Amino acid sequence: MAANSAPSSHDLVSVIMPSHNSASFIDDTIRSVIAQTYPHWELIVVDDCSRDDTLSITRALAAQEPRIRSIALQENGGAAVARNTAIEAAQGRWIAFLDSDDLWTPDKLEKQIAFMEATGSAFSYASYERITEAGTFISTVHVSSKVSYHQLLKNNIIACLTAVYDTKQLGKVFMPMIRKGQDYGLWLILLKRTGQAHGIDKVLGRYRVREFSISSNKLESSTWVWKIYREVMHLNLPTTLYYFSWYAATGVLRRIGEKLGRKTG
Repeated sequence: MAANSAPSSHDLVSVIMPSHNSASFIDDTIRSVIAQTYPHWELIVVDDCSRDDTLSITRALAAQEPRIRSIALQENGGAAVARNTAIEAAQGRWIAFLDSDDLWTPDKLEKQIAFMEATGSAFSYASYERITEAGTFISTVHVSSKVSYHQLLKNNIIACLTAVYDTKQLGKVFMPMIRKGQDYGLWLILLKRTGQAHGIDKVLGRYRVREFSISSNKLESSTWVWKIYREVMHLNLPTTLYYFSWYAATGVLRRIGEKLGRKTG
């Protein structure tokens, strides 16, 4: 696909990026999108009332690169509001996600869109590396070739920075309006529609492990997983208890694996 050919809606990937106080990282993150070997993308950055230089950095890059759109929310609404605002504005067939502190490899979109077109997959994800705030390698997270709705209820193996879904097959699907864990909620909603997602066991991104990130607070994360089971997916109590026990057990095993990866990485 030639870089100078005009993109069609079939080709176009809409990259969804919420931002909030990400001035330390967002320049590198956006440049990892600009560096994509797949040229047909639009990046929609929705700033959720940042108090640092995040918005000015984004606007400066958007002034240089016409494929970037910068939207500023008037009041803080959280990541679900920011992501859904971007999804609403998206013009592409493919919806991809990248948080404002993570990174893509240059061939991420090229490999993933080619994979989805070749397999007919409506929803896909990929392997990734975990890095420190300073960008130092921690470990590699490999993914399975597919995951079903019931499997994902037990363990969320889909990292937000690697997820892509096809609006031609699924339509535009929005994040559930919860303050945290909305990406996991969306993956479950998508899987109820499509049956399974397909994994690419190639490193296509780098996830930055933040010391005070939402996902680093395990107790808080567990609370929101329970909320997703009950209030988003509407599971009954026995079913919720069943899947939550799986979630807790796999979480312990995952943390052990992360520690071992940190020691051997």
